[in-house]
Formats: sequence, C-alpha cells, structure tokens
Amino acid sequence: MTSDLKDKPPSRLQIWKLASRPHTLTASISPVLAGYALTLHYCLCLDGVRGGECRVDKTAIGWMAVQFAMFAGLIQIGTNLHNDYADFVKGADTDQRIGQARATQKGWLTPYETCRGCVICLTLAFFIGSWCLIPSSESCYNTNSTFWERHDPIMIFVVMSSLFNAVAYTGGPFPLGYIHPSLGNISIGYSGLGDLFVFLYFGIVATMGVPYLYLTKVECLDAIDAFYDHHGGDSTAIQLLQVQSLRQTFVPSIPIGFLATAIIVVNNLRDRHTDINAGKKTVAVRFGETFARAEYFFLVVFSYGFCLYLALLENEFLALLPLLSIPAAMTQLKAVAFGGKDGQDLNDHVGGTAKVQMVYCILLSIGLTLSRKSII
Repeated sequence: MTSDLKDKPPSRLQIWKLASRPHTLTASISPVLAGYALTLHYCLCLDGVRGGECRVDKTAIGWMAVQFAMFAGLIQIGTNLHNDYADFVKGADTDQRIGQARATQKGWLTPYETCRGCVICLTLAFFIGSWCLIPSSESCYNTNSTFWERHDPIMIFVVMSSLFNAVAYTGGPFPLGYIHPSLGNISIGYSGLGDLFVFLYFGIVATMGVPYLYLTKVECLDAIDAFYDHHGGDSTAIQLLQVQSLRQTFVPSIPIGFLATAIIVVNNLRDRHTDINAGKKTVAVRFGETFARAEYFFLVVFSYGFCLYLALLENEFLALLPLLSIPAAMTQLKAVAFGGKDGQDLNDHVGGTAKVQMVYCILLSIGLTLSRKSII
C-alpha cells in the first residue's frame, strides 16, 4: 500500500463517526438501560394499598428512558466533539498522539467545523431537556402553582450543568473564552477532575435519571390519592416513599459509575506522557502510572463485588448475572491493571472497557427486571 493511499482521509460520514467516538458511546446509553430496569424493579408499586394490584406504567418508563438516553447520548457526543477541538487548539493532540485518530488533529475537520457539530448536538440536548425532562407533569400541580412546581429544579440543574460540563470538560477558547477570557482556562479534565465528573454524570445521574423522572412525573398521579387515603392525608408519606425508592436506585448506580470511570482511566493512562507536555494534569499525570493501574483495578473489582452485596444482603440472586461478564473484564484487567500493556497498545482497551460496562449493565438489567419486587 502506497503512502498516499494509506494517508487518504476517510469519507465525511466516516470522519464524523470517528469524531463522535462510537466505541465509547455506550457509556451514556448503558446506564440509562440499567435505570429503566431499576425503575421496574424498585419504584412505587402499590401492592399493599391496592390489594396486590401493581400499576407500574411500562410504556411511560420506556418513553422516558428513550428521552433520557437521547439527551445523555447527545451530551456525550457534544463533549467528544468539543474535546476534539479543544485538545487540538490547546496542544494536547499533536503529531505525537498515540491514541485513536482525532479529526481536528488530523486536519479532516477544521476547528470551526468541530465546534459547529458540538453546538448542534448540545442544542438538540437542550431542547430535549427543556421540553421532555424539565417540565413537571400537569397532573402533579394545580393552576396556581409556582414556576418551580411546574418546572423540576433538580432536572433544571441536571440539564444545565450537563451542557456546561460538556464544554468545560476540556475548556478552551470556545465558547467559555468568548464569554470572558478567564473562563477559557476552566477545564475539568485538565485539572484532574475528569474521573469524578464521569463517575457523577455517566454513573449516578445517567442511572438515576429514569427512576427520578418516573417517580416525579408519573407515579405521583396514582400515588397521591392512594397514599392520602391510606395515610390519612399525610402528604409526607408519598415523599418518604419516593426518597426510599431513589435511595435504592442510588446504590446500583455506584458500580455502573465505577465502570464508566474505568474507561477514562485507561484513556488517561495511555495519554499521560503527551498530557504532561500539554499541561493536562489528569489523575494519571498527578499520581503516576502505578496509581492509575491500581485505580482501574479497584473500579472494576468493586463493580463486581456489588453483585455479591445484592445477592447476600438483599437476597437479589439474579443480580449475580453480571458475573457472567467476568471473563471479558479479566482481559481488560490483565492489560491495564496488571501492567501488561501501555501507550498505543491500550487503544483497544478504552473501547474494551466500555464493552464490559455495556455487558454488565445489560446483564444487571435482565436480573433486576426478572426479580422485580415491591419495596412497600
């Protein structure tokens, strides 16, 4: 193969596909799937109040899962596109890059084109969040309700902070630097907070989003009358039950967030040498290779230990299904945690870790769905 043919750029469609980083996009979708299963498994099922009748609205849960998955996916793609642009203009992506090819660094897209793609994705995410996630159900408030009763403040925070984090993850001149020059220096990833960001937003928020939406937008319709009658008009009974349900969905979101964080750990471990030159102080740069490999080991092993926790302490034996993905996880552990590979050889294990998380979430979802029970 000649050098000219080898260096021939991909088609425009392939370039945009590459820039969106499809090998890790499951990191935003898999937790939403798990959240859907958690909603079926834990959320309000008024058996005791209705004499055994369970009225969980699967259609509503499914539609909310689709909406939240679209929002999360667009946020991740927008973040990836902005990172493609910002890492190039900040000097992190150079000819010495050893990771997967980046569209802006290769010259396949101009910084303007990459930013435009980011803006389109985040604008779509904003509209989905504003029209589908933030408004409260009309049946859950009266005509004299305040703005904050008609619009969920928690979802306002989730939507707006997700949009901000998408461009603040890498930072750079656009768009924050256009608002004020000092804002262009803000960078979650460059300051070493990327791991925490991924854990919170691609773990906790992405997993708990669907259960929260169902509890606040749908279940209130049936729960209000039933629990008012059952508890003598005490409105706090509903709130306490919702908190109890959300608490039980929070615990499974932790291992899912750990596996999502493991993806970025591999990425930062691979790029640590070029990141030093660019002033990118990731956890791998700050604490070194040994710490990063130990962090990866802890994140993956703890995630599987959670399955044993559910089985032994919560009697959820079908939650052991994710253990079937251990062979795939061991392949990643040998390469990353035990020091088998480094540099460019870690490229396949960024997507490989994402696949482990995806399989883990699918198996956990199957187990939770099959063992659904009421928590009342």
